[in-house]
Amino acid sequence: MNKNFSLHKILEKDNCPFQEEEYSRFKFGDKSYAEKFAKELFDGFTEQYGELILSNKEIVILPSPFLSIPTASNFLCYYFKKQLNAFLFKNNKKACIESKIYRNQTYVTDYGNLNFEERVKLISNDTYYIDKNFIEGKLCIFVDDIKITGSHEHTVNKILDQYNVNGDFVFVYFAELINKEIHPNIENHYNYYSVKNVEDIVNIINSDHFQYNTRIVKYILSLNEDDFSYLANNISLLKSNDLFHLAISNNYHQILEYQNNINVIKID
Repeated sequence: MNKNFSLHKILEKDNCPFQEEEYSRFKFGDKSYAEKFAKELFDGFTEQYGELILSNKEIVILPSPFLSIPTASNFLCYYFKKQLNAFLFKNNKKACIESKIYRNQTYVTDYGNLNFEERVKLISNDTYYIDKNFIEGKLCIFVDDIKITGSHEHTVNKILDQYNVNGDFVFVYFAELINKEIHPNIENHYNYYSVKNVEDIVNIINSDHFQYNTRIVKYILSLNEDDFSYLANNISLLKSNDLFHLAISNNYHQILEYQNNINVIKID
């Protein structure tokens, strides 16, 4: 079984079904919106698939693939899992378990401007690993924030086929681009709606509910010298150290485009 659910349907370019400002801040690390979106998403999901959830004894929840630095969707998945477990508790069911697809990313390109073929070609060079024995035969819920071209779902299905995983798979999205006449680069319109400059990034980092994710780390490491200097001087030493350790944990120090900025904040 392979099913899909999306809470918001994008049908018109100039009529967004969700708050773009909130979504943009979510994509750059504001966890308060991850929690808000997760509750809305879970409520909508259970209206359609509540019986499916309760009919399964073993449920595995998985965010979009990552290696060391979580994606924004990982935080959406975290809060979605809390909602799911509370729902299972109320119905005297066993809690779900969490797994992940490990991903070694090989590119610095922002694929938000790319079409389906370009995205698939770009991410096909990445390497992936999933623990087949852990998820085999279970209801697997893959949580992601947005489906634009379907390239990530296509990739996940390829991984499941490659590892010959048997189970029931449900792909759950906060939003989905339904009108294919709209160019996929609308994703970057949503992503950067609240992020126009380095000052906006500093504002998000210094907010109360911030946690680094892959998108904001890559954005920061790609800044020019002046903008990076401004950022480094306007965030706490603790957050600067966190940034450094996350960057090297994902092997970003081995990517030429990121090396200069990592060396600026390196810890002696």
